[in-house]
Amino acid sequence: MSIGMLGKKIGMTQIFDDKGSAIPVTIIEVGPCTITSINNNNQNIQIGYQDINPQKLKKPNIGHFNKIKVPCFKYLKEYKVNSLINVKIGKILTVEQFKTGNIINISGISIGKGFSGYQKRHHFSRGPMSHGSKNHRQPGSIGAGTTPGRVFPGKKMAGRMGGKQITIKNLQIIDINSKNNIMVIKGAIPGKNGNIIYIYKK
Repeated sequence: MSIGMLGKKIGMTQIFDDKGSAIPVTIIEVGPCTITSINNNNQNIQIGYQDINPQKLKKPNIGHFNKIKVPCFKYLKEYKVNSLINVKIGKILTVEQFKTGNIINISGISIGKGFSGYQKRHHFSRGPMSHGSKNHRQPGSIGAGTTPGRVFPGKKMAGRMGGKQITIKNLQIIDINSKNNIMVIKGAIPGKNGNIIYIYKK
């Protein structure tokens, strides 16, 4: 059964293989998650992650959790599964759903950089820094004058950088610690430490 889970980014480090090569890895805490809803028509399941005080939720959400007799969760996410066999409301999903060597996709909110300029946001080259040049970090021409008389949408200019939903595909699981719900992933994933991430098992 292909299924997804929620987790939290802990941080990055490096490990060494048998040949002594350093491998950059990301450590994430995965689950435990609880199945809170099942949609038989679309073969979707909803899972909850991270317990929360019911006083911080709205009444419809509290009623949903009370009806299915599960704790209240802060985060809810729907995933499409291949099969609904052995899937029931209240079932707890742990990191044991994955195995070392599995390939997964991870989504998260990238680190926000604020309002950034051309060089930082789009890797533009700077102008000459000497001989009286006054064009050091200016954008240069952004289009023709009378025709078309406007700037086309999508023009690479200064603006908000980061803070977007990013998906990194084909990440390999290096190690799994079932006791502490820890997973070690080869490479980097979006977001800063402590961010919520969405894991998709391929």
